[in-house]
Amino acid sequence: MRARKRAAKKGEPPVIDPYLPGTGNFGYRASRYELELEYKVAINRLTGFATITAVTLAELKTFTLDLSPALAVTKVSVNGKRPAQYRTAAGKLHITLPDRLPAGAAMSIAVRYGGTPRPIRSHWGDVGFEELTEGALVAGQPNGASSWFPCDDHPAAKASFGIQISTESPYYALANGKLLNRRARAGTTTWTYEQSEPTSTYLITLQIGMYGRHRVAKNGVEIAAVLPDRLRAAFDHDFGRQAQMMKLFTKLFGPYPLASGYTVVVTDDDLEIPLEAQGISIFGANHCDGHRGAERLIAHELAHQWFGNSVTVQRWRHIWLHEGFACYAEWLWSEHCGERSAEHWARHYHQRLVDSAQDLVLADPGPRDMFDDRVYKRGALTLHALRNHIGDANFFALLKDWTTRYRHSSVVTDDFTGLAAHYADDSLRPLWARWLYSTDVPPLDARA
Repeated sequence: MRARKRAAKKGEPPVIDPYLPGTGNFGYRASRYELELEYKVAINRLTGFATITAVTLAELKTFTLDLSPALAVTKVSVNGKRPAQYRTAAGKLHITLPDRLPAGAAMSIAVRYGGTPRPIRSHWGDVGFEELTEGALVAGQPNGASSWFPCDDHPAAKASFGIQISTESPYYALANGKLLNRRARAGTTTWTYEQSEPTSTYLITLQIGMYGRHRVAKNGVEIAAVLPDRLRAAFDHDFGRQAQMMKLFTKLFGPYPLASGYTVVVTDDDLEIPLEAQGISIFGANHCDGHRGAERLIAHELAHQWFGNSVTVQRWRHIWLHEGFACYAEWLWSEHCGERSAEHWARHYHQRLVDSAQDLVLADPGPRDMFDDRVYKRGALTLHALRNHIGDANFFALLKDWTTRYRHSSVVTDDFTGLAAHYADDSLRPLWARWLYSTDVPPLDARA
């Protein structure tokens, strides 16, 4: 089903993204989140105090933040003053100011809240804050951030984050960015992290478990692992080629985009699929099998640090710019290792797509299909067709230009196709028409 823009009916809130019509907020832009959190593992109880720095984009009397109904708000202030009113309804915190703020005015929004966090139900399963057998994790994509803090939960709404999390001392608590401080007192440890690069809310995560931290490598980029001790031996084998992956990807895609390095978390529970966060990838115990069975996924999640985390879509219809690129990185890693070439994988998955339903438009797959495997594979095939068309030198120069020009920014498909035009000797419009805007799967060797 294709999502189409529609005019809001009278009384309905306007829609920022038709794929997720209930998330995202108008009237302001947040630039900074300060989160002070306490989490009690045994009873799954979260209490939080969020301070959000923002600026108004228009004259403002009322505004909203995304926040799960599982969390109750007990206090709100804006610029140090109580609002005229606040209430929660339908996944939103509604705030009415005592006086109008003009466009361009600074806002400091403080929210005290708490409750028993739970994932948010979506087309794609449960997303957001999730209890583990011994701890918790956050899997925020695409709209799960509001399951644990009030926010403007939209991929184009990037901000910096300071995260302070207190939990029982036996547990390791990991959040995004650099660990600034770790302080233990009376059976509780408080961890303080700073994520300075602009980051989408869905990429902010919290990982709590009976974990240890180990340095994996430091060859230009520090790579660390956070995992249960019982998985250490299998991890060292299964994830043992990450340093080589990092070296290859920085060569092909440009410098690693984060100052704080890269951390891989392996939970003590099994996870159906791994997931990305800013500077962090999260895998399940089942991905440590002792046979390197998850290596393509390891490459995929690492590539997301460039494609998806640093360069992020403005709206979810453009998700092929995340998943197609990360999928193609899997093929590039395989090729680099002397295993199956990108050409081999392209032909393999091209045949699979030909044999599948051809009813998906890559540039606008619709909300229910935005995580369909065809988006991943057709996206990668589109890049392979482009590589064959413009040649390796131009293709990899384009990828570096893309990650540099739009570093920590938000993009749409036209940004990529427009930039690619500078690396081609002829028009790429026929290629884009076949691969991005047609439902039919074109021949792999088709030329303009």
